[in-house]
Amino acid sequence: MHFSIVGKTLQHDSYFGNTKQRFQIRFTTNPLVQTESVHPLPSSRWIFRRSTINRRRNFREQPLLLRSTLIYAPAILLTRISALLLLVIVTRLIDQTEYGLLTLVVTVGEMTDIAVTNWLRIALLRLGGKGDISRGSLRLAGRVLLASTALALIVSMVASAVIVPERWVEFAIAVCGYLIAGSIGRFALTVLQMQQRHSVYSMLEFLRALLQLALPIGAIAIFQDSFLTVSLGSSLGVLIAGVVAGVMASRRVVAGPPRFTQKEFFVLGVPLVIMALVGFGLHSAERLFLKIYYDAGAVAIFAAAYVLARQPIDMVANSINMGAFPEVVSRFDDEGPAASGRLLSQLMALMIRLCLPVAAMLVALSSDITQLLLPSEYHGRFGLLFPIIAFSVLCANLASFVYGTVVHAHKRPWLLIIANSFGSVATIALSVLLIPPMAEVGAALALAGGSLVGLVACIIISERLTPVPVPWRDIGVSIVISLGTGLAASLASAVFGNVPAIFPLVAGGTAGAVVFLGLTWLFYPAAAMQLVAKLRARLRLA
Repeated sequence: MHFSIVGKTLQHDSYFGNTKQRFQIRFTTNPLVQTESVHPLPSSRWIFRRSTINRRRNFREQPLLLRSTLIYAPAILLTRISALLLLVIVTRLIDQTEYGLLTLVVTVGEMTDIAVTNWLRIALLRLGGKGDISRGSLRLAGRVLLASTALALIVSMVASAVIVPERWVEFAIAVCGYLIAGSIGRFALTVLQMQQRHSVYSMLEFLRALLQLALPIGAIAIFQDSFLTVSLGSSLGVLIAGVVAGVMASRRVVAGPPRFTQKEFFVLGVPLVIMALVGFGLHSAERLFLKIYYDAGAVAIFAAAYVLARQPIDMVANSINMGAFPEVVSRFDDEGPAASGRLLSQLMALMIRLCLPVAAMLVALSSDITQLLLPSEYHGRFGLLFPIIAFSVLCANLASFVYGTVVHAHKRPWLLIIANSFGSVATIALSVLLIPPMAEVGAALALAGGSLVGLVACIIISERLTPVPVPWRDIGVSIVISLGTGLAASLASAVFGNVPAIFPLVAGGTAGAVVFLGLTWLFYPAAAMQLVAKLRARLRLA
């Protein structure tokens, strides 16, 4: 899959343009001004032609997003399946306390990684361009990565002593291993994404998924059953895949100076770091409060529900976004904000169309899923966790992948600090209020409230930059499809009595999938035919 336009190369300074270009972009984003400057009194024929052109443009953009989804879906699907299998196996090999500590390792690692090193990926994708990546750009980014990772290690050791004082040495070792492996792996995969080597990217994600499943299980079999062995085994898998990805990416790096200066890199990156720090409450606070008010066992219950409810939705959303983000940014630079806004509207419609039915099936089959995948000590404790967590994941994906992309396209990431601030304050406040009396359910409600507040704030901010047309019809149709899908899954599952959970789960999943495909074909026949054709093409290539 190639997003590059023949004969054109995305230049870093194309965003700024000349005065005339900036004037045109600024004064044609308002829908009230877009047409009146050329046609003060447009005829009905002109209006019909304009609406026909817009429909054809949207029809052409849908295959682009579907193609991106199908390219990245196998890699993301495999990593999500690996995470689910690891959850199923590890919860049976180590007790709830150890699994809760393992979850806190990932929480602290992600929190530190997002705040200190993850911004490199966004900065590189935004400033480094795509296609031929210069050695100078990677050398500059590599120096920054080295310094930021060293800072992350120091921060993580301090956090370990505060969060898990009783076992802080083991905890710090696990988090440091997570950070080192993640930094190398993320950097190498980002370069492959910039080089538009999507098949190689998918293959290496497949390798990482296999290693992250096999090595932790092997570590438990050889060494003691503790969160440290599982964490180090998983980090080793990420490190091996990252080294292989780095070797493969280096073969296509071209000689040349950096396409950006260190100042430009930090101007874009520092707000992302601040945004991540401010967003700590939005992403991680509820687990830490669970550990403070209860214990690692309560964290294990919440984390298991979070993984099961989040992974399927995130798999779909990330598959769409992986290829869509570079295309949206490129279209913003080449064609202006209005064009990128239309594409984001299509992205929103596709994301809701695919993610909402998945969430409906998860809620309908939550009892069967937990009985099949988790040991008995986890049963009966999930209750309302699935629907609440699914709602929060949907809000977070819309905020990050649709409205947050608008802010990144305008190169104003510091505006996201405001949105994250509101979300973090809401999550922390709700955690303090709800977790003591409601435990895991209170943590889920706090997460959902913070995600909703963050989404609303992100919408308000992004709409002032580039309005994204809301596909209300698609949202309404998606709700109808989701209700039908969830109802079919629930009814099919309820037919079975006291039988192993695999049978009602398969029956409910099959019924829900059939209803989803049938309703999708009914409401979107053209898109369904395109999806089938692309799936057949992918299978023939495989």
